[in-house]
This record gives sequence, C-alpha cells and structure tokens, in this order.
Amino acid sequence: MDSTAPGAAPRGLDAFRRGWETQIGDDVFQLPAFSADTIGDFRVKGNVTKVHGAAIADLHAASATRTADAPGGDQDLVAMYVVQRGAWTLGGPPGRGEQTVPAGQFLVRHVGRLTAFETTAHLTAKFLVLPPGELKPLLGNRVITGPADSAEIRLLTALTDMIHTTVADLGPAGVEATHGALIELAKAVAKGRFDDVEPRLAPALTQAAKDLADRRLADPELSPAMLAHELNVSVRTLHRAFAAVGEQVATYIRHRRLQEARLALTAPSGGLSISELAAHWQFADSSHFTRTFKKHYGQTPTEYARSTGAASLSPNRHLPGHGPAESA
Repeated sequence: MDSTAPGAAPRGLDAFRRGWETQIGDDVFQLPAFSADTIGDFRVKGNVTKVHGAAIADLHAASATRTADAPGGDQDLVAMYVVQRGAWTLGGPPGRGEQTVPAGQFLVRHVGRLTAFETTAHLTAKFLVLPPGELKPLLGNRVITGPADSAEIRLLTALTDMIHTTVADLGPAGVEATHGALIELAKAVAKGRFDDVEPRLAPALTQAAKDLADRRLADPELSPAMLAHELNVSVRTLHRAFAAVGEQVATYIRHRRLQEARLALTAPSGGLSISELAAHWQFADSSHFTRTFKKHYGQTPTEYARSTGAASLSPNRHLPGHGPAESA
C-alpha cells in the first residue's frame, strides 16, 4: 500500500484505506477517521500481512498523521507499536492521558475502543494487531513499554519479517504454525521473557541471531556465546534452534564473513591486501583465510579477484601473487 507517489495527495488516504479494507478488513482493525490536515497530505506506504485474526504492518510515513478528535468505534484487540524512527503518540482511555512511543521503544496494550493518535513525519514503525484471546489476560489494564532492541522484540521482528516474505507460499498448516509462533512471541513481550524450548520459536530465534550477526560480522567478539547473551538465551538453546533448521551458528558466521570478503575483493575502490581482509573479517591469519576461501569458492582470493578482473580495476590493491599465504 503506497500513497507516497507524486501527485497522490489529496487522494492518498483514500487509496490507502481501500487497500487496507480490501487486504486486511475492518474485522481485524478499523482505520479511524483522520483530521482534515492529514487527509490533505497523507503520504504513507506500508507492507501489511494478515495471518488469521492478526495483522502486521511495516509503516513508513513521510507526512505527519493525526486522527479526528473522537475516532470512536468499539474494538477488542491487542495493539503493539515498535518505533524505529519518529514518534507515535497514543490517546489513552478517559482519565489516563496520552502516551508517546519514541524511536527505539515499543508499547503493547489491550484496546477496547479506538482512541486518538498522531504520528510525526518521517515515521518508521511496526504496528501489530493481535487477537485478544491469550494476550488480554496477560495484559489486563497494563500498558507495557520497553526498548525495541530487547531480546523478545528482536525475535518478534525477525518473525514478522519472515512472515512478510513467506506467507504467500504457506499452506494452511504453515499459516497455523506461523500464527501460533506470532502469539507466543507476543506473549513473551508481555511477560518480558520467552519459552526457549518452544519449538515454534526456533525459526524466529535463528533469524534474529542471523540479523544480529550480520550487523556484527567485523566484530572480533562475535561468537555463538555473544549472540546467545544478546538474545537472552543459553548457547545450547541457540545451537538447538539452528539445528532445527539444519544449520550451525559458527558455520553461518564463517560463510557470511567469506561472502563479505569476496565482495570486497571485487569492489572497484579496493585497496585491501589479503592480510588486511583476513584481519578485518576476523580470520586467524592470511593463510587460514586463503585456505577457507579456496575450500568454499574453489579459488584462492587472488585467483578469484583476477578471474573477475578486479585486480586490474584497482591498481592500489596489493593482492599477493603466489607467496606463502596463497600456497598454504
């Protein structure tokens, strides 16, 4: 759903609303009435997926939005807001005031009636609508907030990203399992901990670990133990989750480092020697890097660079010839 195209305003909201009602439906979440200034300049795009009675929306708003003063409408759902950029201010029930979810924070609460809200321009956020059955008893009247980089939110984010990617290819059993995993992780957010032996959570835990590893590939401290610590699980649990999807943690880290090193070898700007690449991507030395690279790709780093013409593209690249590092 995209109303950010040039010339979309003032019809942007109409296009977004039609898309929401067609793809998600008012039975999951009823879009409220918006203020006149929002209607006149509504530039929002979103990737929205429906899984049974749940909906996941990744939203990017170029314009600020604000609901009408009295949006009205009875609802019975659990709403979760995870804000990466900007801020989302939520009206509360009578007498309970507003709450703002700033960048880097999440908020989850039960909603019995639509309330006013507003968002800043340049908002990037994840909005989840969840059925209240198992979650409402956990929440009661509480509003739960916390950092968006908590272990539970990291797992939830990894799962929702996978759902966006795979839901169209899932059969009924897969959709049911995905919905169950989503609810389990939402419960984990509400409780501040998750069941690390719940088999339905293994794919989400694996993906969250991969996402974290991808951001830390050049970090000398990156290891299964570090990932487990960051995700608040035991190393055994992390290994078990990877094994459930047919992978190993250390193998994933090594292969991703090799992929990044291979990209660096073919980059026109270049400039790194084999020894420097080995050190940057945390291989023990250039000999170990060369052996591992050749085992994985069938060529030494220098042979690979020359086969792609990269060496000639970067005259400052000091790739060794057939010295000790290459022949080891």
